[in-house]
Amino acid sequence: MANSSRKPIVLGLTGSIATGKSTVAGMFAKRDIPIYDADQAVHDLYKHEAIEPMRRLFPDAIIDGQIDRAALSKHVLGNPENLAKLEALIHPMVQQKMHKFLEQAAGNNEKLAILEIPLLFETGKNYPTDFIAVTFCAPEIQKQRALARAGMNEDKFTAIVARQMPQDEKRSRADFEIDTGTDLAKTQSAVDEIIKACLAAKAH
Repeated sequence: MANSSRKPIVLGLTGSIATGKSTVAGMFAKRDIPIYDADQAVHDLYKHEAIEPMRRLFPDAIIDGQIDRAALSKHVLGNPENLAKLEALIHPMVQQKMHKFLEQAAGNNEKLAILEIPLLFETGKNYPTDFIAVTFCAPEIQKQRALARAGMNEDKFTAIVARQMPQDEKRSRADFEIDTGTDLAKTQSAVDEIIKACLAAKAH
């Protein structure tokens, strides 16, 4: 167990679909800040630990021994009951990976660590964050970015947005806001200011 005085400041990074979370996470990474990516953790689980439990939950979502995300999405999109079942399966696994990441960050004596969690507010779960930063952009930019993604269409985008907390509400709950509708240099500058603020909090 790491000494509590060595625990890093933990910054939660969140934001709605297509508001630039991955780009911003990359900007933190450029400053050598360790990042836990909840979406990547789910991808990894879908390739390994989650396959057999998922087979018991949604057998036809397993194709050629792998979890087929398109087949799985048919079960959960627009079906709150099935979505709740999926989250009850996956969330504890994701939490376990997150706590392991934080233990490693403490062991490495990191001053700041990022938890990139797209649905940080929506899950209703408590995360061990000291501060929360939210990415945002104009709705028209968000929609344009989302529809440019492979496999995305208007109906799917609308369904995803309906599940997510409105951008304005997320911004009101966050400690820091990061506008990704501007140029990359300005966004990087905002990220650097957040890093300074977090490290200043660590020093006190």
